[in-house]
Amino acid sequence: MLFQAPELLPSELEVLEKINAIRQSLRYALSTPSRWFGVLRRATFARNIRKSNSIEGINVTKDDALAAVENDEPLTAQEAEWQATLGYRNAMTYVLQLADDPHFTYTDGLIRSLHFMMLQHELPKHPGRYRPGVIYVRDERKQQNVYEGPDATLVPKLIAELVASLNEKSALPALIRAALGHLNLVMIHPFSDGNGRMARCLQTLILAREQVIESPFCSIEEYLGRYADDYYNVLAQAGKGAFHPENDCRAWIRFNLIAHFRQATWLLQRSRMTQRVWNEVEEWMVTLGVNERALSTLVDAAFGYKIRRSHYMKSAQVSEQVASRDLKILVDHGLLTPEGETRGREYMASKPLREIYLKNYERRSDIDPFTQEALPFPQEGVPL
Repeated sequence: MLFQAPELLPSELEVLEKINAIRQSLRYALSTPSRWFGVLRRATFARNIRKSNSIEGINVTKDDALAAVENDEPLTAQEAEWQATLGYRNAMTYVLQLADDPHFTYTDGLIRSLHFMMLQHELPKHPGRYRPGVIYVRDERKQQNVYEGPDATLVPKLIAELVASLNEKSALPALIRAALGHLNLVMIHPFSDGNGRMARCLQTLILAREQVIESPFCSIEEYLGRYADDYYNVLAQAGKGAFHPENDCRAWIRFNLIAHFRQATWLLQRSRMTQRVWNEVEEWMVTLGVNERALSTLVDAAFGYKIRRSHYMKSAQVSEQVASRDLKILVDHGLLTPEGETRGREYMASKPLREIYLKNYERRSDIDPFTQEALPFPQEGVPL
């Protein structure tokens, strides 16, 4: 037996319509091919990886998350955090590859393979294999176990049931199906470690397969990372300490609807900001006579990312020699500011470049779609 969706209330169906309307606007904004789309896509993918891992205490900077997406070396991440970041990147990259695969089928092997990609650097945690025994979720702040997974002997059967449900045709909206997939996997807790990451990854896969929107933009992993305490609390409310699929999971469904509404709103805002910043930086470059191949890098810098020679080489698709020359030109024109020694030098946005971003920054619109009341946003400096 698995958790089942409650009958949706009129208020929940109304919020679903609101989410669909926002996503339709976002889909329209992204439908016209434009070079700025790649900047937004990479940054969105990096945020998803970074914020999902942060829930498990795996923290890297936004610059290192972007480096992982670009297959670059980290700036500051320690080995353990970096390997976990790469593992999650690999699993999520595979998920995005599967989004439109015409031969796709959910299988227990797929779930275990994604888990192996995430945890292959930690063999004692049995990556790709179901846990051999009992498992608890422990709240270190309260010094107590807050959840006990079902008996290990039940895991293969429960996963088979989950896989069968995912392969069945369903009249449920995609967002509800994805929320249930997430909830059921995390409650089964089939692995010795990484269950939360796997459940979030599965939710993104379900949404991607349902073609909710272009793959990186369907995820709510960033939202879950920003509101980790609320996320844990609503899961605890659904589970009540153990595997109880008979429990009402309406609170979990509503939490996910709010998450999708707010995440979609953020992405729509970011798409507008990215396009405006891109256009303004491009106009400045034309005035200065700077080669347009530097545009993507300058927009990254405007959004607060540190730039390295290797970053520029990948973005502009040039040799190391050309990259060094171009970066010097960007510094000379007052677009970038260098920091550090020659070999390890990093470049930040100049004050005028950063001001382009700040001028186009939109204050977050964070509204509870059920109550229309303003919701708090965790402050992390100027949000990106």
